[in-house]
Amino acid sequence: MKWKNVYKTPVNPNETETENQLISINRCATVVKGGRRFSFSALVAVGNKGGTVGIGFGKANEVPPAVEKAEINARKDLYRISIKGDTIPHRITGRFRASKVVMIPAAPGTGIIAGTAVKSVLSLAGIKDILTKAYGSTNPVNLVKATMDGLLRLKSLEEVEKLRGVKLG
Repeated sequence: MKWKNVYKTPVNPNETETENQLISINRCATVVKGGRRFSFSALVAVGNKGGTVGIGFGKANEVPPAVEKAEINARKDLYRISIKGDTIPHRITGRFRASKVVMIPAAPGTGIIAGTAVKSVLSLAGIKDILTKAYGSTNPVNLVKATMDGLLRLKSLEEVEKLRGVKLG
């Protein structure tokens, strides 16, 4: 997936050992002369629990091929994100269409306070302590893409210092 305003470069999928998690499956029906014809779409997140995560979406006439396509697409779009310990470096809001996900760093031991779609992406990214709140559309596809938008816009202190050319303390 092409993310606008993304400064992160994709990660080579062969260099890391990853885990995948199925987030949602949707069934679509097309009405034809003989009745209904069903097709399926799958949303999968892939990550190494060490700062690398990606999402993929696949469609097929059966569920297993849709999941396989989604996993292949997710492995193509792996990105490295900025993590500070077990949480994120700063508060960020990710947006995609009608969904908005606010992510707030949390103290150690808090856990991942999020809905199921957002939680799976954050856990595969390696984040253990975070607070989130979803606004607008609660469609899992939109929420996951909004979460990825926020994660990809995170910057560590070193990245900000390098970008601005000044020493921050």
